[in-house]
Formats: sequence, C-alpha cells, structure tokens
Amino acid sequence: MEPEFPRQAITWGEHHLLLIQDIIPPVCHKPPHSLSNLIHYLGLSHHLVTLNFIIFSFGKKSAWSSTQVKVTDTDFDGVEVRVFEGSPKPEEPLKRSVVYIHGGGWALASAKISYYDELCTAMAEELNAVIVSIEYRLVPKVHFPEQINDVVRATKYFLQPEVLQKYSVDPGRVGISGDSAGGNLAAVLGQQFSQDASLKSKLKLQALIYPVLQALDFNTPSYQQNVDTPILPRYVMVKYWVDYFKGNQDFVQAMIVNNHTSLDVEEAAALRARLNWTSLLPTVFTKNYTPVVQTTGNARIVREIPQLLDVRSSPLIADREVLQHLPKTYILTCEHDVLRDDGIMYAKRLESAGVEVTLDHFEDAFHGCMIFTSWPTNFSVGIRTRKSYITWLDQNL
Repeated sequence: MEPEFPRQAITWGEHHLLLIQDIIPPVCHKPPHSLSNLIHYLGLSHHLVTLNFIIFSFGKKSAWSSTQVKVTDTDFDGVEVRVFEGSPKPEEPLKRSVVYIHGGGWALASAKISYYDELCTAMAEELNAVIVSIEYRLVPKVHFPEQINDVVRATKYFLQPEVLQKYSVDPGRVGISGDSAGGNLAAVLGQQFSQDASLKSKLKLQALIYPVLQALDFNTPSYQQNVDTPILPRYVMVKYWVDYFKGNQDFVQAMIVNNHTSLDVEEAAALRARLNWTSLLPTVFTKNYTPVVQTTGNARIVREIPQLLDVRSSPLIADREVLQHLPKTYILTCEHDVLRDDGIMYAKRLESAGVEVTLDHFEDAFHGCMIFTSWPTNFSVGIRTRKSYITWLDQNL
C-alpha cells in the first residue's frame, strides 16, 4: 500500500532555497564550509571544529527556567544532557517523556544552541512533558560508533525506574526522537532497545525527522533530484558519512557514483535488495529516475570502511525480524531533501514488517526546516512541520 500525501504543493521557487544560504550561515555549506575548509587546509584547526565554533557563535543558549519549563544541564551516566521539564498538573502526577537527539552530521550543533533549546522547550511546554536532549560527543573528537554509545548509555540511564521516578515520568509513556543524523541515532537506538531483554521500560514510540538511514546508495531519486539543494547537497552528506567513519576523503567522489556498492563488491550484494527503491518508493517519487548500479567499482572502499555496511550506521538495512519489534513510528520527510527517500523507504519497510507508521511528507519543505521557526529564520514551513510533529506526539505518546 502506497502512503497517501494529502498536502498540496505550494509554489516555492528555487530562489527561496538559495536565500537560506545567506540568512542561515550556521548550517549552510557556503560560505562557512569554505572558511572552515580553508582553516583546515592551513593546518590551524579541523574544519568541523571551526564550523562548530561558527554555529556556537550564532546561538549558544544557557540553561534557564521559564514560568512554564524548568531547564537543567546535568549528565546521565557521564553523558551530558539538557533536561526540559514541563509544569506539573495535579490531574496528571506522572508526565510523558521524549529523549531527543539533535542533528548535525554527527559532527555539528548541540543541545545547547538556540534552535534545539527552543524546540525542546516548546515540546516540554505543549506536551507537558520531560524532554531529555542528549549532548553526545561529536566528530572529530569521536567517531562511529561512539555517538551511538553515548545516546544508548544516556537513555538507558534515564529509563531506570528510580530516575524516571525522580522526574515524575510514566515508564509506559517514553519515546525517542531526533532529526537528520539525530534521527539516524534514534533509529539505531530504537532497533537496539527493541532487542534488549534487560530493559524494564520499553519505548512507546519513535519519531524520526528527515532521518539519514543508509550509506549504500547516493543515487536514490531524492539524491538525484536534490543533488545541489541547500542546506544539504549530496557532496556534503557523503563527506559527513566519511568523517563519521574516520575514512579516507579520497573515496568521496567514488562513493557519490556508488562505486562502493557496485556489482563486483560482494560484501554489498546481500544488502541491495533491502533498499531497492524501485519497489520501495511510490511512483510519485521515482518519476523518470533510474538506478545507478556500477558493474565494476572499488571494493577497497568497503574493506577500508566496513562501517558503511553496518546496520548500526544504516538502520534501513536491518533484518525484517528486527523491524517487526519496533514501536509505533512517525517519519517526517521533505521534498527538497536528499534524505527524503531514506525516510520513505524506511516507512515502507516498517509497514511491511507490521509496524504502525505515520509518514508525514511536506512537498514544500527543505532539510532542517523544523528548527527554523524564529526570526530571522521563521519559515512558515518550519512552523507547520513543528506543529504537525508535536501534534502527533500529543496524540500518540
């Protein structure tokens, strides 16, 4: 059954997307990426450290408490977290909760910058919930799988009965969520927790916002359609993957044309069927695009970076037996996003495994839009995606 997409496309010219590069310097690839790459080339600092410094300069926010939401910086089992607590209600002594994982290519951003602070504050207030925003360690300080280890460790700590009790959280109403690379980490965490018999509290749901879910095919229709679209061009996304794995940047161009999963790469053969977009995507998305499958490629890539084929990095390729145990799922996707098809394919695979899935697609949206709701980046589509996401959480958590 193909997902239904009730929204009508809104005229949203290419020039609107290009404007983003001028008014959102912290997250676009020009000019901050150019500046950080120059600093990296000169040997002054790693380009991702420089880029993150620029991002922090534009919006680090200290913990504060409003009349509605209490905000606290602490740590869970050695992992820094920012906790947002909605005001208690006498009729609801126990709150629901969301563990949130921010995006940024496993290398950028923070739970403490204004974009994510404002998002989590809004969630805590509107849901009357406890939101735990994880400040996991980033590339280049650590690489795969340390980011996963951080979010798993912090979430396991939070799910302990005595910790849930401390924050007045209902153990039966805890969900996980994240955007972009944070959506990747949330999906991986969900798969691991669904198989962990030692956990007394099970996750009620997962909500993935334009998640990145696979590194095998960089020529899905959405990658082809949005190859140079801000904020996340294909080249930048592939570089994030290579940095995440501490791999050789010389492989980037070969990976862009799928030389790492060519027909002669035996390690990838068994996994291709799990992300065969010709069968997993509705025709409204496949359009006239054709698969890019190289006959001869570069087997050296996956031998030097085997993490590319690891389910802990690419949860889209998980076994059906793993998927069928996942909780109720929400996936938000954007038309102007290289990652659009990752989310849609995951929704299809989950649905086929018997999981209840809500696929929320926005035809006028771009990658990262949900955190841009305040001036000067108060895009209407950011406000609408955030409202749709929080409404779903309110109805299902």
